[in-house]
Amino acid sequence: MHSEKRAAGREGGGVPLHAEATPRPERPERPQRAGGGKGRRFGWRKALGVALLLFACGAVAAELALRFGSLPMAELPQSTRILDANGQVLSSLQGGVNRRTVALRDISPWLTKATLAVEDRRFYSHSGVDLRGLARAAWVDARHLSREQGASTLTQQLARNLYLSHERTWTRKAKEAWYAAMLERKYSKDKILGMYLNQIYYGNGVYGAEAAAQLYFGKPAASLSLAESALLAGIPKGPRYYSPYTRLPQALQRQRIVLQSMEDSGAIDARQRRQALAEKIVVRPMPDNRGQSAPYFADYVRKLAASKLGIEERLLNEGGLQIYTTLDSRMQREAEAAVEKQMPKNSQLQAALVSIDPATGYIKAMVGGRHYVDNPYNRVFAATRQPGSSFKAVVYAAALESRAVTAATTFRSEPTVFYYDDYRKVYRPSNYNDRYFGADIGLRQAIGTSDNIFAVQTLMKTGPDAVIAMARKLGIASKMDAVPSLALGTFPVSPYEMASAYAVFAAGGVKREPTAILRIADSGGHTLYEARPRAEQVVSPALSYVLTDLLGSVFEPGGTARRVAHLLHRPTAGKSGTTSSDAWFVGYTPDLVTSVWVGYDKGRAITSSEAHRAAPIFAEYTEAALAGVAPHAFAVPEGVVSTDIDPASGLLASAACPTRVHAAFLAGTEPTGTCGEDPGAAAGDDGGPQSLWRKIRGWWKS
Repeated sequence: MHSEKRAAGREGGGVPLHAEATPRPERPERPQRAGGGKGRRFGWRKALGVALLLFACGAVAAELALRFGSLPMAELPQSTRILDANGQVLSSLQGGVNRRTVALRDISPWLTKATLAVEDRRFYSHSGVDLRGLARAAWVDARHLSREQGASTLTQQLARNLYLSHERTWTRKAKEAWYAAMLERKYSKDKILGMYLNQIYYGNGVYGAEAAAQLYFGKPAASLSLAESALLAGIPKGPRYYSPYTRLPQALQRQRIVLQSMEDSGAIDARQRRQALAEKIVVRPMPDNRGQSAPYFADYVRKLAASKLGIEERLLNEGGLQIYTTLDSRMQREAEAAVEKQMPKNSQLQAALVSIDPATGYIKAMVGGRHYVDNPYNRVFAATRQPGSSFKAVVYAAALESRAVTAATTFRSEPTVFYYDDYRKVYRPSNYNDRYFGADIGLRQAIGTSDNIFAVQTLMKTGPDAVIAMARKLGIASKMDAVPSLALGTFPVSPYEMASAYAVFAAGGVKREPTAILRIADSGGHTLYEARPRAEQVVSPALSYVLTDLLGSVFEPGGTARRVAHLLHRPTAGKSGTTSSDAWFVGYTPDLVTSVWVGYDKGRAITSSEAHRAAPIFAEYTEAALAGVAPHAFAVPEGVVSTDIDPASGLLASAACPTRVHAAFLAGTEPTGTCGEDPGAAAGDDGGPQSLWRKIRGWWKS
């Protein structure tokens, strides 16, 4: 009985005794291909064989190309040239590349070891491409979905500098690896190392170890100590950031990193590292380049070009590029001369000047300070100084646009208390030297004499938010708060921003992006970048003209710039600005806008005589810069009404009012009443409340 059950279990396909056997569905038989499994195996083997054959052919072709191919003629890095508006090389870059080629045996072994420690530790063991480093870089790039890591060996860097551009593409990287392999085939390791050390950029216009050693230490490269070599080896990582002249602390910090890398790689021991760190580094003074032209502008252009092209400054300097700029060398010389003439000798007083053509937005001149060699900091872009009353032009532009005030508006010039923030805060401005008219004054007189009370009254009536909005439209991005003191320029703005804002008024309300670089071409003349500056109408031509007409009052009798009026022989508008530590003058003609700042770097208080140096710089420079341009008036656009008014009443002038001033108005805002007439009759009053108020006002003023 048990045997029968076991037999049944076996016949049922091994179904457990306690389970009920179910029949399996029949599977349709698959048709067999011709050749069967052997055919499939043969197909894979054939494909693999073809792939291996192609790989072998490629390897043989690469080997033959490396063995019998020839390298193009090596070109050492070329100096990038910055050209002025007339295509002439700026004097700050004249003289070409400072490079002195020497044999590797004439370079200190310490410098070679330091360079290899930070640039390519496996230099003597790889064949031009470090596969280990390349794999690591590829992994980082894959993680970041970008080309973050270069993984370039010293040989690859040499190949790139000799034969290729510095664009970051995989095609360039492939060519770089190819040329590196060719270099390794053609030259010995020592030869490649010597070529590299003779062409690398060490900052401040010097290429190669010998020129760098002479510039920084006044000695040949063969005599460099370990400490000096470590400092030099760190510079190519960032020639500007690690410059021993302008950033010695950063250069010394980089030196520590190099020395640590040398110890980690076994090039030196801990004792040698400590001795090198203890050695006092003596850097030679930078050669006096005071005779060079526009060094601050050249610095700005280098930085701007690196940003436009997306490359490092070191690569920019070595690329042999042609940078065509907007600078007018003649105007630049006049700007430097005007600053030098007004600055007292043996004084720490500084100045900055930037000049723009309002018709194009082109920067024509730039002076970032008195002595570039002593201090290369460009004060044109320093957004740390208060513009003072020169900011009032922005306030009045907002007020005119909102119709809050016109040339006929009057406010009383006297000590005034202003309440704001729902009457929780108080602001008590004062005029310069506490001088007040003690009477009602009009807008033209307020601008000419820089009356602070009138400016704050205008801001409160217009609204500080509207003033900030106007500043933004004009291109001023500096932080500002909506408080009454905004009217007096208490929030820092750079000279560059002030010039850009005033350029809008000079250009009839058109805002043009300030432009310094017109075109960048490579060493073969191919255009890499071309400027396409934007232009936008941000305020009306009529408003620009009315404000310009009002800003001309500063040169009239009683105006803050009356002392320089005799120096100007063309229609000019502008505004001075004075704080306890800053003196400004920002002004313009139809052809040129210029912003001038005078003060001390550390915010030290300026004297009365120092405060009066900005306007003469502006006037003398403007006339000299435009010596070949015939004077012409600002064009009067549509929407402007010009008439004579009585400054005391703000009404149209008549024979009954002996004092009159010429004023420009936005059409529709000009006064309709006439001075000397009954206010109600002149205004067509009907006896209502407004009529009564006008009669009372007229009686009070009489």
